[in-house]
Amino acid sequence: MPEYGYFLSCEEHGPADLVEQARMAEQAGFQALWISDHYHPWNDAQGQSPFVWSVIGALSEAVSLPIETAVTCPTVRTHPAVVAQAAATCAVMTGGRFRLGVGTGEALNEHVLGDPWPPAHIRMEMLEEAIAVMRKLFTGEEVSHRGTHYTVENARLYTVPDEPVPVDVSGFGPKATALAARVGDGYLTMMPDEPMVEQFRKGGGGTKLVSGGTKVCYGTDRDEAVRTVRRLWASELLPGEMGQVLPTPRHFEQVESLVTEEMVREGRVCGDDVDEHVGALSAFADAGFDRVYVNQIGPDQRGFFDFYRTKVLPQLPG
Repeated sequence: MPEYGYFLSCEEHGPADLVEQARMAEQAGFQALWISDHYHPWNDAQGQSPFVWSVIGALSEAVSLPIETAVTCPTVRTHPAVVAQAAATCAVMTGGRFRLGVGTGEALNEHVLGDPWPPAHIRMEMLEEAIAVMRKLFTGEEVSHRGTHYTVENARLYTVPDEPVPVDVSGFGPKATALAARVGDGYLTMMPDEPMVEQFRKGGGGTKLVSGGTKVCYGTDRDEAVRTVRRLWASELLPGEMGQVLPTPRHFEQVESLVTEEMVREGRVCGDDVDEHVGALSAFADAGFDRVYVNQIGPDQRGFFDFYRTKVLPQLPG
């Protein structure tokens, strides 16, 4: 049966608030942490985007929970050799409780240095090569690499954990899931999609860790919760590839009118119906996930943790 974790949103909250939420999550009975890695929020209403590696350093001192980025893009904005150093240090600081979640990223965060934003198939090639580079560096040996996308010369990580950092790969479609099965130490996704879990396991993932996450908005006023989701996270419900190709928060704001309150009601758990919250997380358990993470949208973090501690977590399969 799965473990249940909390998903820290760097897009909505500053560093001190994220650390306090992690403490509340541990006290409420959550067993692990995800944390997003962004340069920009999705829109200005979210309003934050701290440097994730600094926040993880603080989290390593504040809580004893496992921590994973969900997810880091180690391909365009940040060279994989630099991500490897950051991840190795986090693993040392957490005593081996850190996993590196990686994905192909979004233009929103990765184009900020003016580099081209490649098509999806090239981004997957880059990710696979980046993972290979990072794994070489995690050995603590000197690495030189000249590949299709990356060059590394005489690089050595002197601060490394006793065991290499596990690298989990995010996937939302068959090609990315196949990549995760082939090269990942685990698989991450945001939908309770049993066929994708089955594809990962049969495609080479075997018994490796499968993690999933969802966002909810707890509140005693369901209509207000729906409005909060639409104001802060309409981007989650945009169709197609917009989430990967739109370059700035302003562009996301321009298309958020496509997302109606009715779409939010159908696509997100809003309010304080215990059965709905339990059902959203149980769907991941039913689909074969090993860890399930949930994020509370909006400012009522303390109310959320009290609600989950007393009413939701005790009813979840586990």
